[in-house]
Amino acid sequence: MSPQIVNLSVRDVRFPTSLEQHGSDAMHTDPDYSAAYVRIDTACGLTGFGLTFTLGKGTEIVVCAVKALAALVVGKSLQEIVSDFRGFYRLLTSDGQMRWLGPEKGVIHLATAAVLNAVWDLWARAEGKPLWKLLVDMDPKQIISCIDFRYITDVLTEEEALDILMKAQEGKQQREDQMLKGGYPAYTTSCAWLGYSDQQLQKLCTDALQSGWTKFKVKVGADLEDDKRRCRLIRQMIGPNNALMIDANQRWDVDEAISWVSSLAEFKPLWIEEPTSPDDILGHATISKALAPLGIGVATGEQCHNRVMFKQFLQASALQFVQIDSCRLGSVNENLAVMLMAHKFQVPVCPHAGGVGLCELVQHLILFDYICVSANLQNRMCEYVDHLHEHFTSPVVIQDAHYMPPKDPGYSCEMLESSVKKHQFPEGEVWQLHIKQKKT
Repeated sequence: MSPQIVNLSVRDVRFPTSLEQHGSDAMHTDPDYSAAYVRIDTACGLTGFGLTFTLGKGTEIVVCAVKALAALVVGKSLQEIVSDFRGFYRLLTSDGQMRWLGPEKGVIHLATAAVLNAVWDLWARAEGKPLWKLLVDMDPKQIISCIDFRYITDVLTEEEALDILMKAQEGKQQREDQMLKGGYPAYTTSCAWLGYSDQQLQKLCTDALQSGWTKFKVKVGADLEDDKRRCRLIRQMIGPNNALMIDANQRWDVDEAISWVSSLAEFKPLWIEEPTSPDDILGHATISKALAPLGIGVATGEQCHNRVMFKQFLQASALQFVQIDSCRLGSVNENLAVMLMAHKFQVPVCPHAGGVGLCELVQHLILFDYICVSANLQNRMCEYVDHLHEHFTSPVVIQDAHYMPPKDPGYSCEMLESSVKKHQFPEGEVWQLHIKQKKT
């Protein structure tokens, strides 16, 4: 008997990361890393967990959206969902009334991601496999059946997608063995948040180099002279051969982005991430064209609403690095579509991670991308941020700056219940203490 879903609950979990400036950048100066945390219960006792990432205020709005979607999930069996996963994805994203809140973007899509992440976690647990292995072991036709191709068939048809997956069957086992042995290459953002002092940056960078890190990202965009100083400092520390990336988190207008990044070209950044509005596809294309002679690529995606926007970014040659996010897009289903489109356009996928649980989630997707889609590691890496992993039952494992494939069944996003209770907003111990301190 397939597990029947009898309940879907959601909690507002927030961590006060703003107190120490963790996660700070040019646009988000005081983030409290948070999550709308979903739990799916079944009649047989099997449980699935999922989440979507937020920055504190407004998480309660995502929680409301999850509750609005719950009625579409409760009462269904797991088999009913996964036997027509494309149909279930459309059920959540195309409800005749709720789709008006998106469609497939904003708060309602964040909520959809949290719910679908929990469903994928439930499925992987039911099969006794980590999510990446569930995907890798699937027949290519079953993978295709999970994807909603609506609005992207002008760029990628089902037949083309299936052909990509079939061609990647060759060498698949060797790539899986390679990942199990050495892991997937990562880069670190933990050393150079915008709110960190030079002394803190130097210490963290020194520690990272000693731990084997060779790829580093620096937050930029608040002050040009400050950016020059910090980029010079980190480039001197990491040397000329290690990779440096810079990230403006949407700070600039188009012309300003070109001018500012050109001023930082001496530090040889591999890419500028989110140089302008995440919705400005043609603006990104203009920036990409202008920076190409300097050897600087454009990366974006962590706030790209859906597969349709990624389609247009790729059509417009507006990015050189695709940054999928496990909680911004509609979970695994929509990320599969984007990875396949990126492969067709021969643009490397370098996922966004960090936050709460994003590293835990996205490691599964990038392992699948390498083993079953791209079969290529050139210019490819997955972001890593060393915050909050201790709150998860199956935290990421990093060895020699590589993500080691998870072994536990599921999607790696179950939190420790003690951490959830302590950080639940506003009734958790951490936030009650915070409220008392504010009053005094």
